[in-house]
Amino acid sequence: MIKRLLIIVALATIALGLFPLVWGMQEARTLSGVARYYVVNGAEDYGAANLVTAVVVSYRGLDTLGEVAVLFVATAGIVLLLGSAKEPVLLDRKSHAEGESEPEPDMGTERREGSPLLKTGAALLFPIILLFGVYIFVNGHLTPGGGFQGGVVIASAVVLLLMANSEMHMKHGLLNMIEALSGATYVAIGLLGMWLAAGFLDPRFLPSGEFGALFSAGAIPLIYSLIGMKVGSELTGVMESLRRKA
Repeated sequence: MIKRLLIIVALATIALGLFPLVWGMQEARTLSGVARYYVVNGAEDYGAANLVTAVVVSYRGLDTLGEVAVLFVATAGIVLLLGSAKEPVLLDRKSHAEGESEPEPDMGTERREGSPLLKTGAALLFPIILLFGVYIFVNGHLTPGGGFQGGVVIASAVVLLLMANSEMHMKHGLLNMIEALSGATYVAIGLLGMWLAAGFLDPRFLPSGEFGALFSAGAIPLIYSLIGMKVGSELTGVMESLRRKA
């Protein structure tokens, strides 16, 4: 009873704190100085039809680098914790003292094999979802989407394939290599922007191309492709690690 009362009091306190903010909200009819600059000069500065891409990848490139670093640290932490977890060993001390053989650890019930419907659906949808993920980050400078969204879609395709085939395992060495190469290349492109253009992750060291075309906006498509591969490989590695410990 006391626990429920404390929860109610906490929720009421949060509601009272947020009420003045919500009550005082008004529709923004004008843009701030920075936002106005993005809207007016974004297309001309970077040649990206999708203005959000220009902001995320170029204007606020250091923020994106921080997001990629946070995802890498979180992924490394999950893999490290799962890799260091010891398997439970069910051993009777008396039997072990008498020299009897150590029983096999109880790993629980075996994984069920995917149904024929799931296997057929996964085999059909896997290349389609994979291609859709690639499309999202390759066209991120033209349409809504980008590297993070495309990477998540690619990881979901791999998860579907792993669910359908319980005996399938991903090669962590390959995933680590893709993650390391894409991350290193991403940082190298950022440094090239500092050396050949106006700042870190400035895509204008490559030709801008025709506005609205696939090969346009300088290095932005390349940057988003690298982010997509890095995010996809990291999330796939996390899912595979969780699946091994399930």
